[in-house]
Amino acid sequence: MASLARSILEEHLVRGDLVPGTEIGLRVDQTLAQDATGTMAMMQFESFGAERVQVETAVVYVDHNILQIDFKNPDDHRFLQAMAAKHGAWFSRPGNGICHYIHCERFATPGKTLVGADSHTTQSGSCAMIAIGAGGLDVAVCMAGHPFELPCPKIVGVHLENELQRPWMQAKDVILELLQRRGVRGGRGFIFEFFGPSVASLSFTERGTIANMIAELGATGAVFPSDAQTLAWLEEQGRSEDYVELPTGGQGDFDEEEEIDLAALVPLVAKPSSPGNVVPVEEVAGTELAQVCIGSSVNSSYEDLALAGAVLRGSRISERLISATATPGSRQILDQITRSGTYLDLLAAGVRMLEPACGPCVGMGQAPPSGSASLRTFNRNFPGRSGTADDQVYLCSPAVAAASMLTGVISDPRELSAVAELPERPDARPEVVQKHILAPVPAEEASGIEIPRGPNIKPPPEQKPLPDELELRVLIVAADDISTGDLSPDGATVMAYRSNVPAIAEFTFQHRDKEFARRAKEWGGGFIVAGDNYGQGSSREHAALAPAQLGVRAVIAKSFARIHRRNLIAQGILPLLFRDPADYDMAELGQTWRISELHSISEGNDELPVEIVGDDSFAVTHDLLPREREIAVAGGLIRYLREQQPARA
Repeated sequence: MASLARSILEEHLVRGDLVPGTEIGLRVDQTLAQDATGTMAMMQFESFGAERVQVETAVVYVDHNILQIDFKNPDDHRFLQAMAAKHGAWFSRPGNGICHYIHCERFATPGKTLVGADSHTTQSGSCAMIAIGAGGLDVAVCMAGHPFELPCPKIVGVHLENELQRPWMQAKDVILELLQRRGVRGGRGFIFEFFGPSVASLSFTERGTIANMIAELGATGAVFPSDAQTLAWLEEQGRSEDYVELPTGGQGDFDEEEEIDLAALVPLVAKPSSPGNVVPVEEVAGTELAQVCIGSSVNSSYEDLALAGAVLRGSRISERLISATATPGSRQILDQITRSGTYLDLLAAGVRMLEPACGPCVGMGQAPPSGSASLRTFNRNFPGRSGTADDQVYLCSPAVAAASMLTGVISDPRELSAVAELPERPDARPEVVQKHILAPVPAEEASGIEIPRGPNIKPPPEQKPLPDELELRVLIVAADDISTGDLSPDGATVMAYRSNVPAIAEFTFQHRDKEFARRAKEWGGGFIVAGDNYGQGSSREHAALAPAQLGVRAVIAKSFARIHRRNLIAQGILPLLFRDPADYDMAELGQTWRISELHSISEGNDELPVEIVGDDSFAVTHDLLPREREIAVAGGLIRYLREQQPARA
C-alpha cells in the first residue's frame, strides 16, 4: 500500500519528479472560484483569450460578498453569472451555500485534483481529492489549460486510533490538536494524509472539518480515504457513480508521521488572535462573552447545528450575550434542520438564523462589540477579521459553543447535566441546491452572451517587467505572521472593492499602519520588510495586487506563507529572503535600499546584494523554483505566459 496523496499526484503529474521541494506541474480536473476572488480571476482568465474553460469542471460560487447594500456586489454577481455561462463554468447563486460545502455536496470526486481561489479549498480532501487553495491568477491559468505549478509537497501521515468521546468531543478538536502541536507554520510544504483504524469512525462532514482547517497549519492540503463513509455520502447526494474505493497509505509510507489518540482528546479552544494559539477549554473557561457564532464553512453541517439545537432545546441563550448566530453550510442543510426541528430549537432559544453564506466569518455582518470576546466555530481569528478592530475572537467546536450559549461564558460541554439527544437526520434533498447551480450555456450558443461590467469592475493592472536594479524606500517594517487580512482587510466595506484594485489598494495595511497607502504613493512605491510567515491565511491575491498597484516591487522577509508567496511571484512582486535573519533588525522605516543584479535570478543566481544607502549592506536570497525565476524576471505570470507557447495539457 502506498500513500494515496502521492498516488494522486503521480497520476496527475505532467512536469517534474515527485521529489519534495522541487518544481512540479499537475493536470487539474476541477477549479473553484468565489465572488470575492472570482471577478478578478475571471477577468484574468479572459485575458488568455480562451473561449471555454479547459478543465473538466469549473464552478463559480457567490458566498462571500452577499450583502447587496449598493450596486457593487450585485454588479459582480451579474458579471460572474454571465462569465460562467459564456465560458463553460457552473454558477452557484447567492444564498445557495458556502463554496466548500456545496463543492463537497455536488462536485468533489475521489481521485481528482481541485485548485480553488480560496485557501479552504482543502475541505474537498474529505473526498479523497488533492484539493489545493491558490490565488485567482493561478486558478485562471488552470482554467486556460495550463498545469498547476507548485513545489512538490512532503506527505505527513496522521495515524488515528480509538474514537472520539462523543458528543462533546468533535472533529474540530482533532484539527485544533494538530494546530496546538505544530502551530500556524507547521504544515508548510506538507499534505496531511489521515490513516489508521479510527478514520472509519469519522463521518464525511467530520473529515471536512479537519481538511478545511488544515489550511491554518499553512499546509498544501489534506487527504482522507475513499471508503464506506465516502460512498454513503455520495449515495445520499445522488452521485454514487462517482465513487471509487481509494485506501490511504500505512505506517512507513510517509515522509513524517503523527499519532493522535482520539479517545485522549479534550475540548480545545484557540485564543485570540491566531488559530495556532490553542489551549484546553479549562484554561479559558469563565471568559465573559458578548457573542457566540456557530457555522461557517468549517462547522456548518447538519450534525454541528443539530447538536447545538439539542443543547438549547427548551432553553434560552444567556442574558449576558448580545447575540448568538447560526449559519448552515448550504440550502440542503437549511432544508434538513428545518424538517428535523433543529431550526425551531435554535430560533426559540434566541439564536439569530443566518442565510447559507460565509457571513460573519469574513466580517460580513455580526461584528462583535468593541473590546469584547466572541466565541466562534470558525476557522480563523486574525485581528480585525470579524469587522471589529479590537476584537477578541476565540475558536472552538460546536459543542463548546452550544454550552457557552447557555452560560454566556466559555464553558466546558462535559459539565452539561445530560447528553443531548439529537433529532433524527432527515434524508438529504440535493435538488434544493442543484437547481440553483446554473449550468453553462452550450458552446454553440455562448458567443452571443454579452458580459455586463458595472462601474466598480476594473481590469487587473498591467504587469511591468522587473528592472535589473531597484532603489526604493522601506515602506513598513512588519512583524511575524502578517496575514493577507492585514494586507487586504475583510469586511463589507473593503471586500466590495475586490473587483477594483485601485480602490482596494487604499486599504492596504489599514489595521497595521493607516498611512501605508499614502506613503507608498508619495514615495513612488517601495519595499515591504517582514518577519516569519508573511502572508498567512486567505488565498486572496488582492494582498499582492494592491501592493503592486501602490508600487511595491519586493517583499524581504524571514519566510513566506505558501499561497501568498506564489501570489507575489504571479503578480510581479519579488519574495526575497534574508540570508541572515538577524539582518531584519537593520531595517527602518524610510531607509533607501538598493537591490542589484536582479536579472541574474533567471540565470541561476541565488544571492543578491542589498545596500542601505548611506549605511550598511547585506545579502538576500530566495527559494524560487526554475520557472518561478523566469516569471519573476518577466514581471509576473501573465507577462511570462504571453511570451511562451500556447497552453500545454
